[in-house]
Amino acid sequence: MLPPATPQSGARPFRVRRIESGSSFSFTDVVVVEEPLEIRISYSFKSARRTESAAVTMRTPGDERELTAGFLLSEGVIDKPADILEIRMLGSTGRNEVLVELSPDVDVESWRLRRSTLLSSACGLCGKSTLDSIPASSAKMGEGPRVSSEFIHRLPALLSGYQANFSRTGGLHAAGLARPGGELEAVFEDIGRHNALDKLIGSSVLAGSLPLSDRLVFMSSRGSFELVQKSLAAGCPILATIGAPSSLAIEFARDRGQTLIGFVRDSHFNVYSGEWRIDS
Repeated sequence: MLPPATPQSGARPFRVRRIESGSSFSFTDVVVVEEPLEIRISYSFKSARRTESAAVTMRTPGDERELTAGFLLSEGVIDKPADILEIRMLGSTGRNEVLVELSPDVDVESWRLRRSTLLSSACGLCGKSTLDSIPASSAKMGEGPRVSSEFIHRLPALLSGYQANFSRTGGLHAAGLARPGGELEAVFEDIGRHNALDKLIGSSVLAGSLPLSDRLVFMSSRGSFELVQKSLAAGCPILATIGAPSSLAIEFARDRGQTLIGFVRDSHFNVYSGEWRIDS
């Protein structure tokens, strides 16, 4: 079980004016921090080392190593922990650049030819030229674990207990990892839902605990295609979200045999794919 949530540096105070019921007053509002992070990669090509920028993502500062590792896995740059030799921040404290030293075996050139990526906090798939270029494992999910309806109903309350910065700002998404029927093992927050999931996946990459074949992921967001794609890349058979899924997310989850659950709130939820894993 995780330790109690505590606010981190992902929030800043601002003096603002509120207009309410015909009157106004000044107060201090706490707002989520959003800053760019440039991910640079060093890799081998024709017996030489190259260093270049792989992506820029708008994110909430914190957990940069996890975010970077998760991004590289879900984007198809790497497929195993051993592909990463080192991750380090560049420059002085507060700099928004990270450098990843990749194994000589990683074929970055093939990835570069099919990808041109600039990320924002709103869209984890911005910059993709074609749908075919989006990385997605062709492997279908195995049988995976079964999960009770009662546990799924508990997920919002479990997750909210570890959303310290969301409680202060109301502006963050969260991704939680759990074994069905157990407690949350990891929770990460970020202004971008895809970043929150990348941080969660990246923590498993760095811990060498992939695939997530006996876990489920719960997100405080809608169930978009990018979240299905990223959770599948991590080998996770069950994805549940507080919000609604998209049509493409449903189609992709059904094609890959993943259980996709939406609208987990107010004592109900909808199962859009993989209902055989749900014990009612």
